[in-house]
Amino acid sequence: MTTPNVSTPRLKAPAEVASLELNPHDLSATLYNNDLAPTTRKGRTWSSYSIFTLWANDVHSLGNYAFAIGLFALGLGGWQILLALGFGAILLFALLNFSGFMGEKTGVPFPVMSRIAFGIRGAQIPALIRGAVAVAWFGIQTYLASVVLVVMVLAVAPGAAAINSNNFLGLSTLGWICFVSLWAIQLVIVSYGMEMIRKYEAFAGPVILFTMGALALWMFIQAGGSIAWSTGEAKTGADMWLSILGGGALWVSIYATFVLNFCDFTRNAISKKSVVRGNFFGIPLNMLLFGVIVVMMTGAQFKIDGTIITSPSDVVESIPNVFLLLAASTALLVLTIAVNLMANFVAPIYALTNLFPKHLNFRRAGIISGTIGLLILPWNLYNSPAVITYFLGGLGAILGPLFGIIMADYWIMRRAKVNIPDLYRTSPTGTYFFTRGVNFRAVIALAVSAVAALVLAFSPAFAHLSSFAWFIGSGLGAVIYLAIAKHGQEYKDVSGEEIAVAPTH
Repeated sequence: MTTPNVSTPRLKAPAEVASLELNPHDLSATLYNNDLAPTTRKGRTWSSYSIFTLWANDVHSLGNYAFAIGLFALGLGGWQILLALGFGAILLFALLNFSGFMGEKTGVPFPVMSRIAFGIRGAQIPALIRGAVAVAWFGIQTYLASVVLVVMVLAVAPGAAAINSNNFLGLSTLGWICFVSLWAIQLVIVSYGMEMIRKYEAFAGPVILFTMGALALWMFIQAGGSIAWSTGEAKTGADMWLSILGGGALWVSIYATFVLNFCDFTRNAISKKSVVRGNFFGIPLNMLLFGVIVVMMTGAQFKIDGTIITSPSDVVESIPNVFLLLAASTALLVLTIAVNLMANFVAPIYALTNLFPKHLNFRRAGIISGTIGLLILPWNLYNSPAVITYFLGGLGAILGPLFGIIMADYWIMRRAKVNIPDLYRTSPTGTYFFTRGVNFRAVIALAVSAVAALVLAFSPAFAHLSSFAWFIGSGLGAVIYLAIAKHGQEYKDVSGEEIAVAPTH
């Protein structure tokens, strides 16, 4: 008698059964670890105050003061500078809310967010571009802070000048000691994760606001209770308005990095309201205070001796009391570290973690990115106009198109619908697999719009449009992407709460 040919289901091997039990959501270890995972709603700690203190530190950075004071040299008066900063602040408030809402909803960092538009593998492109810009500026900002520390050391211990006259790889012995000390402090803070960064920013914010306000008031008193509202013949008419709009646009461009990866911070936000409130007090209101301080400091100094300061550090150096000078200098160091942590350290950490999720976590990636920031000898980069202009400036110009593509894909194409578990799956049927893990339409849109952005940034023929390069690049990236992207698809909104981890850092 013949046995019927009956097909029976294939029994899963013991290893497959164990794998399903340990990984029931079919997540890939090449895309998922505890640092890249979405954060659970419960346990998030970033309140409105946390978001506000980010801006309390970053807005008052020394670089921002140098930029705003530079507007005087372009022929703008006090009220015109306030108007330019106000215009930029309104735009920034809107852009940062759109970017921040993405992180608050999904709970994922920027490299994972980039997978939505660029694919699970293509996301390495925006993540590494953002990370490369940040790690270079981390080293440069640490070096600039070390210069302030050298001045402080020499003020307290003039004998240290003996170790400040030699040169090894571009720095004196004292320069190396100060640089490595500040570098190590930042690595220690980062080693405790995002929660420690939040606490440091919360501490530094009030210190900076008080210090800058006190410096402005001191200058106002030194000038006899009045200031000069302009430092020369102020612009009028169409030329004035073009300069005001251009100044506001450049103010937004300064934050091109932050509007891109703001989700790295808002993924820990308690609610959308906390993002909006933190941004409102930290951007429009705080920037108004920033503008008033700039006008008071610059106008007071110009009234006193007819010179224009280049930075608050010029004011600090003129303080006659050594104790007060050291206190103010310490506050500037606190500020520089706060700005560096948020703007230039977090992004490369997540970029490296995204590149090697099996081997790196937040702490290890922090040590590696910090080490890179040391090994590149950043003072040499800072002293090389070609590197600053063409390498870092070129990478910065590409951030506009990246922002436009990611925002257009998330808000216009998908209407904020995200299948969060699929961001961590390598299945060819996954939402973000596209073609071998890359959305080549997004890559093409980036390549075309990036070329246009670079031409605008570096071609003398378009110098009159250079102030608006970020907006043009961002808009061009969005338009090209929407023109060539696949339309008519249905998108599902799937929560990531089941695969989320508690935001321990």
